[in-house]
Amino acid sequence: MPFLPVQSEPTYVHRMLNLQPDACCTPDQAHKAATTPPPRRARLAELDANLHCSIIGTCLTTGELRKLVPRYATHLDRKSATDLDMHHTAVELSTAGEGAAKELHKALDARHELAIKRFRQAADDDELAALWSDALAHGDVPGAYWALLTHPRCSYELRRQAFGDVHMLSHLVGASNRADLRRLTALEEECVRLREQTTGQQIRLQDLGAQHRQAQATIDQQATELAQLRAQLASLCDDSTRAINDEAVQLRAALASTEEQLSLQIVRGAAAETQHEAASAAREAARRDAEQLRSDMQAARTEVLALEHTLAQLLESEETSLPQLQGRCVLYVGGRVQSNQVLTRLVAAAGGELLLHDGGLEDRKGMLATLLPRAHMVVFPVDFISHNAMHVTRQLAARAGIPCHPLRTASVASFVELMQRELSNQR
Repeated sequence: MPFLPVQSEPTYVHRMLNLQPDACCTPDQAHKAATTPPPRRARLAELDANLHCSIIGTCLTTGELRKLVPRYATHLDRKSATDLDMHHTAVELSTAGEGAAKELHKALDARHELAIKRFRQAADDDELAALWSDALAHGDVPGAYWALLTHPRCSYELRRQAFGDVHMLSHLVGASNRADLRRLTALEEECVRLREQTTGQQIRLQDLGAQHRQAQATIDQQATELAQLRAQLASLCDDSTRAINDEAVQLRAALASTEEQLSLQIVRGAAAETQHEAASAAREAARRDAEQLRSDMQAARTEVLALEHTLAQLLESEETSLPQLQGRCVLYVGGRVQSNQVLTRLVAAAGGELLLHDGGLEDRKGMLATLLPRAHMVVFPVDFISHNAMHVTRQLAARAGIPCHPLRTASVASFVELMQRELSNQR
């Protein structure tokens, strides 16, 4: 959790968790005191500084940030800097105002011009709320979020509601990972069905090709017969000329009918080829999705196996599956209380010491600097720590020359897998 300023009124989320509100999830209360809306759209630098993180993360893409941010932050390399560094620096620049904030504002206006025009027609808070609800229902969140926050008629309560909606949407993205495993099975079944469908289409194409060849042979035969009839027509007398002409007319009608059937078969063959190409493209997309899901599932399995191996050895003996730490001290920033208690026992059983700092929830910010000199290694879970605490931890560890490792999650499995991998590499 981030370092928390003193707030007068906890937000809904923090009342549920019995926590104090933080800068990530609660707009500044000072903006609530605004009595009349400004006569123009608000600038990015004029908005509550606590809204900048959600605006930059929701309304601009990583590619746009990599083009814009390095112009004003020369210490960042456009190619090697991480997405988190780009995001963090963009938030700092937007808060500082000046030229960088103006460029970010222009980029946001240019990207979401249509949404701004749509929201400009709203005359009061109720109309703005209706437009925002419609955008949420249709998934058009980035443009609507920027247009709403900068609208001159947007009240503090509506800004706070929109901020909460966007904040909860970010949590739903993490929850969707569980649905991906179910989608993998459905995609595999869809792949089998598409293969069967493609096989059937290939058989139908072969049949259409055979029919086409047969029709062409018929046309060639009829053309030959027509030539023969024309030769006979030239040699016959006047009495037989009319009969031959009548027969020729019939043959021409039959030929026209055959050509019409051939054209129909060609059209059907082209349609079948189009369906086959579409099915091939869908099958390739499903294969790529399946490969990505298998990669994610393999990473999760590795962590679970490491955790199961550790717990099994803890149940069978007093030893631990962690490598012997030989008195080493590990500083763990952030995480959950229950998981941290288990990690403390695991590290102690391996002959080491685990120092805990919650990232600023209850522990003071200065305690992190006092704990660092005792640590041989610093770790933190990226899913259970604020942007500010993560940035401060990395900076302090780099200044002290102490290795700093991020964990994929705040689980025991991620910690065990990291310790096994890092200590085995050092050996």
